[in-house]
Amino acid sequence: MYGTFLMDGLDVFFYFIAPILCISLGTGIGIILFRNYYNKTKKTANKIIEDAKKLAEENRRKEVLETKQETHLLKQEAEKEIRQLKQDADKEIKERKKSASDLEQKLLQREERLDNRSNNLDKREETLNQKEHKIDQLKADVEKQYSKAEELIEEQNKKLIEISNLNVDEAKKLILERVEEDMSLEIAVIIKEAEEKAKKESARKAQTLLANAIQQYANEAVSEKTVSVVPLPNDEMKGRIIGREGRNIRAIEASTGVDLIIDDTPEAVVLSSFDPIRREVARRTLEALISDGRIQPSRIEELVAKFNKELDVELRETGEKAVFDTGVGKMHPELIKLIGRLKFRTSYGQNALSHSLEVAYLTGKLAVEIGENEILARRAGLLHDIGKAADHEMEGSHVDIGLELARRYRENPTVIDAIGSHHDDVEATTIIAQLVAAADVLSAARPGARSESLENYIKRLTQLEDICNEFKGVEKSYALQAGREIRILVKPDEISDLETYKLTRDIRLKIENNLNYPGTIKVTVIRETRVSETAK
Repeated sequence: MYGTFLMDGLDVFFYFIAPILCISLGTGIGIILFRNYYNKTKKTANKIIEDAKKLAEENRRKEVLETKQETHLLKQEAEKEIRQLKQDADKEIKERKKSASDLEQKLLQREERLDNRSNNLDKREETLNQKEHKIDQLKADVEKQYSKAEELIEEQNKKLIEISNLNVDEAKKLILERVEEDMSLEIAVIIKEAEEKAKKESARKAQTLLANAIQQYANEAVSEKTVSVVPLPNDEMKGRIIGREGRNIRAIEASTGVDLIIDDTPEAVVLSSFDPIRREVARRTLEALISDGRIQPSRIEELVAKFNKELDVELRETGEKAVFDTGVGKMHPELIKLIGRLKFRTSYGQNALSHSLEVAYLTGKLAVEIGENEILARRAGLLHDIGKAADHEMEGSHVDIGLELARRYRENPTVIDAIGSHHDDVEATTIIAQLVAAADVLSAARPGARSESLENYIKRLTQLEDICNEFKGVEKSYALQAGREIRILVKPDEISDLETYKLTRDIRLKIENNLNYPGTIKVTVIRETRVSETAK
């Protein structure tokens, strides 16, 4: 029984107590081991934490240091930029202050000058008023003294007559002789000075004197009319020229650009056109048709084409002959052709080519007399009216057209100056240009050079006198020398001596602006004061 109890006790021990003891022992050992491990782990963790804290502190310190450095650098850059901006702002402010100061100074100076000018004007006005007052007083005093002097002179004359037993004429003669003796030396000095001055100016004025001297020259020239007239063998020919339903006359006008006037003149046809070349082609065509007798549109066109070609050749030959005869040297072919066209151009009935040749020869002779270039002078004279050859094709006056053509074909500057100044449109800058202008007036103004109808002549003279009579103070005006001179008599109580100069210039300008006339017109204003008394 004891054994059973022992066995049961062992079983209980092994089944219950032993496991509990083992568990307890294991738990104790585990706890000991866990505690050791925990302590070690805790130490390791604490060390890691301390190391991490140290590292974090070092990193924090580095970052703080770097942040401080960056902040310091940014602060320095910001301070530098602020200083630069401040300097720029200070500089700009100083410049603006200086500009404002300068402007203010200028305004003050201008205001001061204006004040000074105003004061000066006030002073001048006051001075002028004082002078005017003094002048009035002096004028009154002079008038009083003049009246007293007249009385004294009259009394002295009476006393001198009584004392000297000489009449007035004898006394005047005696006084003049004494004055002449006293003034002889001064007169000699004046004459000497005048002679020296004349010698100095003789070379300069010789050219002008020669140019004026040639105005006395006169010659004859052949004049032509601006309208072409073609004679007919009989009036029946007019019907053939007109053609059936007017087809022939329409063909002529369409081919030539010329108007035919048939009914006005018996046994003649009048050709009217502003273009002289077209008029010449039409004249030759019509003469050939009348001579041939075959008047029809196809024949008209054939003849017009033929005479156009012939006339082109003739124009060039005429121009070449003019250039050769005047000896002006080489010239542009287009200018040569334009010179040939002048043969069919007239001005106031004067043939333009004959006029140009005459001006060329006259200018050349004058140039030789005064020592200028004869060939260049002839060239300028020949081309001075070249614009008239193209005035039906180009806009402007013949002077403007001539200048354009001369510049286009690169003519000599002296020739261009002569073209532009021969009608006083611009002032001449060379002696040759002045000679061309003088020769042009001579050729156009001499008797017989240009034709003018009696009606137009009388109308022009009347207009000339009426223009002068419109001015205030003019008493009478007279047109002399076929309208080449106008003399004006003025009222002396309305026009003074100084005012006559202004009146002469005003009349000249009005004549130039309102009248068309050949040559020149001399304006002479005469102011005459007559004093008369009747002896009783």
